[in-house]
Amino acid sequence: MNILIMGTGYVGVTTGLVFTELGWNVIGLDPDHNKTASLSQGELTFYEPGLDTLLRKHIESGRIRFTSDPEIAVRESNVIFLCVGTPSDKDGSADLRFIRQASESIGQFMQDYKLIAVKSTVPIGTNKQLNQWITDAQTLPIPFDVVSNPEFLREGSALNDAFHPDRIIIGCDSDQAIDLMKTLYEKIRAPFFVTKPKTAEMIKYASNAFLATKISYVNELSRLCENIEVNISDVAEGMGMDHRIGQHFLRAGIGYGGSCFPKDIKAMLYMAKQYGAELSILDKVIQVNQTQYSHFLKVWEQKLGTFRNKKIAILGISFKPDTDDLREAPSISIIQHLLQIGATVRVHDPAAKLPSDLLSDRLEQVDRLEETLEQCDALILCSEWEQYKKADWVQLKAYMNQHFVFDGRNVLDGNHMTKLGFHYYGIGRHYH
Repeated sequence: MNILIMGTGYVGVTTGLVFTELGWNVIGLDPDHNKTASLSQGELTFYEPGLDTLLRKHIESGRIRFTSDPEIAVRESNVIFLCVGTPSDKDGSADLRFIRQASESIGQFMQDYKLIAVKSTVPIGTNKQLNQWITDAQTLPIPFDVVSNPEFLREGSALNDAFHPDRIIIGCDSDQAIDLMKTLYEKIRAPFFVTKPKTAEMIKYASNAFLATKISYVNELSRLCENIEVNISDVAEGMGMDHRIGQHFLRAGIGYGGSCFPKDIKAMLYMAKQYGAELSILDKVIQVNQTQYSHFLKVWEQKLGTFRNKKIAILGISFKPDTDDLREAPSISIIQHLLQIGATVRVHDPAAKLPSDLLSDRLEQVDRLEETLEQCDALILCSEWEQYKKADWVQLKAYMNQHFVFDGRNVLDGNHMTKLGFHYYGIGRHYH
């Protein structure tokens, strides 16, 4: 059985490589010739631990190949996974043009039965719309099924999440399609939850919105903890011991980013408006997230005195560690704010690169951590790469002009940093 992956971004490549590892033959389709050329050479176009090794392995084995020709790809495949982007439009709605283009290609080129599984995050009712787009593009009536099969991958942990999912959601009305999906995933040990397409689509949005809500809740709580001199880390640990709450997504920080949470919450709010419902909690989630970094920049600036005319090091610019994704990364907003108020900024990240058009005589990115900190008055840790946790802070301290550490992810040991002579401040944490 041949599997076609339409879209070779983070979700598409991960999905394709997982199926090759499970023993299926995979074709990756993308209109970007440069991308398919790189992937065909075994070179990833983004950073994700472990994927590069798996890609080279299966390029060599011949189980996966990449093309920009939709006609060949569609005709040679039995199952098609839609993994194309659904970015936010200006009004917050999901932009479905890439989904529509993919659907029309399927309808145009299919010659026999296809199972189309939607991994892209799409609004409620898209499954039904897909059926119509494919039908309208067909020259002859050929049977097919559309299944909602949302992904729950975390950037930086994609392979582990793909091979060890908490659940596999299948939204479909066809017993034939459900059986085929179960065959594809038969080597994955995870519970199947079979439901209606609309429900499957909603589960994806509701899951991401709930996780973002947990983050914004603990982030807003950290502001109160800052004022009453209580450590938010201790509060979160105590809360998380309750199995009804759990430890995950309760680490206070400068806010969430990435390609999923921001756009998915906007899409949910747009859908709620369209259907005459109000999701006021999610409005607040966005508000807290958009103001969290600026709230703590004000707190930290009071500790330093001023950011104006100071040299500030930014450690970690990706929205989270083990990825090079800068989409909605709080670090970018922090850098722009520092530049606006007259600071000079030097940046370090193990994988992510600032766009060249952002660089200037007051903003540079360097490769060595020591060079990043040289003559700096303060550092702001924006993403919790393991390299920063394990750094030799005794040695690094000597490179700095002043020794202010603003830990935007609460990952460094505040007591240890204070004993080393740093002026350490985190998010809602207190050390004396």
